[in-house]
Amino acid sequence: MTVPSYLAAVRESYDAVAADYVQLVKTPAELDPLSRAMLAAFAETVRAAGLGPVADLGCGPGRVTAHLAELGVPVFGIDLSPRMVELARRAYPDLTFTVGSMTAPAIGDGELGGVLAYFSTHHTPPEQLPVVFGEFHRTLAPGGRLMLASHVGEGQLLRPTQGYGGNPVSYESHLLPPERIAELLEGAGLTITARLIQEPDAGSKRTYATFLARKPEHPGPS
Repeated sequence: MTVPSYLAAVRESYDAVAADYVQLVKTPAELDPLSRAMLAAFAETVRAAGLGPVADLGCGPGRVTAHLAELGVPVFGIDLSPRMVELARRAYPDLTFTVGSMTAPAIGDGELGGVLAYFSTHHTPPEQLPVVFGEFHRTLAPGGRLMLASHVGEGQLLRPTQGYGGNPVSYESHLLPPERIAELLEGAGLTITARLIQEPDAGSKRTYATFLARKPEHPGPS
């Protein structure tokens, strides 16, 4: 099966930057208070629902996966980059990490109590997001929860040539308006329960948005 070129670019790029990524990216404990609060709120709703584990899709080196585990959430991680998965397994041997894609995760229908997509969807071409968000809906149990955090913008397409540590990368980043992300989530059958827009400040040069959503317990009218 041929891997789409954008997925191959993401995999190869994150394999290249993985070691420097671990050194340069903030740990969950170093995040700003609002970001930590959104993760805590997501964890609390997942625990309260008790519907199944959380899949951290695009888990990278597993730090946020481990943070959710510390918050009492059953969780496992999936990432496109074998190198990232290797680092995650090494750092958190008690958790499960596998190589895979959020476009077709090896997860059955309705198996999950939660899906976390933490800054892992912005490399996806906008026309492919309905596929990704459809997989979120498919794998969630009725009443299951989603948390999606992403860089946002006004439709900018970024094509960096260097990533973390100055390593060469070939992925693209698509900075969609928050309203468009919300529209696509709702189009996939998910109900948004909260959204947070964080503007650039001394700690971040970009605007980013966090969405909390749930899969309805009863399907809507066709």
